[in-house]
Amino acid sequence: MFEKLKLTEDRYEEISGKLTDIEVISDNKLYASLMKEFKNLTPVVEKYRDYCKALKNFDEAKEMLSEAGLDREMKELAQSEHDESKEAIEKIGEELKILLLPKDPDDDRNVIIEIRGGAGGEEASLFANSLYRMYTMFAEAKRWKTEVLNANETELGGFKEISFLISGEGAYSRLKFESGVHRVQRVPETESQGRVHTSTVTVAVLPEVDDVEFEINPSDLKIDVFRASGAGGQHINKTESAVRITHLPTGVVVECQDERSQHKNKDKAMKILSSKLYDALQQEQNDKIASERKSQVGTGNRSERIRTYNFPESRITDHRIGLTIYRLEQVLNGNLDEVIDALATADQAAKLSAQSELS
Repeated sequence: MFEKLKLTEDRYEEISGKLTDIEVISDNKLYASLMKEFKNLTPVVEKYRDYCKALKNFDEAKEMLSEAGLDREMKELAQSEHDESKEAIEKIGEELKILLLPKDPDDDRNVIIEIRGGAGGEEASLFANSLYRMYTMFAEAKRWKTEVLNANETELGGFKEISFLISGEGAYSRLKFESGVHRVQRVPETESQGRVHTSTVTVAVLPEVDDVEFEINPSDLKIDVFRASGAGGQHINKTESAVRITHLPTGVVVECQDERSQHKNKDKAMKILSSKLYDALQQEQNDKIASERKSQVGTGNRSERIRTYNFPESRITDHRIGLTIYRLEQVLNGNLDEVIDALATADQAAKLSAQSELS
């Protein structure tokens, strides 16, 4: 591990020097690439240097304790430094193991989130709206930007489906564990008997990809245009501005009718399609790696029931890690950090366990 850390520090210093080179600065693409690598290496190098400092202090304290004729005050001081440094070495060592875990290459990407009403009819559509509100409020608190890509509303204000983009540093790293089936248990407003109903909503979190990174052959696409419609089937646009794109090799279909411009709808549909195809490719690659499968905390299985929102008890339970909290309203108002932090910690623990099994 420490040989790898020394090589990482050497690379860090090498990049630091290049970033002041006029030729590198004038090359926008190269400069941006090096800056990104430099930023990713910084926390590892800083933690490694903290480790080296603690190790040096430990060795000096140990040497001082071995000296003969040391007075009581100096001995107590050396013992204190010895114990503190030993504790720091152990703590920083564990932190370094986490920092050295293979980084998800998509963590820094923006995300496209798709929410679809599942079982439960109109109640599922209304809860899809609640989840959309939850994620947009979470994004707002992080000062991230949101943009609706496609929405299919219902007459009561719910969503049969909605796709939206969240742009912000580390958006995918924070939201990638949200993929799966979200279950809600509550009394619908339309229920006269006061009975609790169970409905489901499916969430898919996709990393946004650029056209340059992921190319699609135009001959693989079938593009249809049609009139956009609103809740209840009412036409909200008399022109054929809505776009449906079918990727023939995979059968993936996306639609967009949020914009009045056919051109804008096509651009948004292509953005969603690119992310879906990229995500499918990544999932296929991950499935081939057994150790990766072991270390996943439910990141991608769209049919997996991941969480229950129980309104009568104001309870949220994440079934993957056995987390239960009784702050339903706060979470639905965008306070998701407690849940996300727990999922990220569980994922790190699983990866560390898988790594130790392999070593």
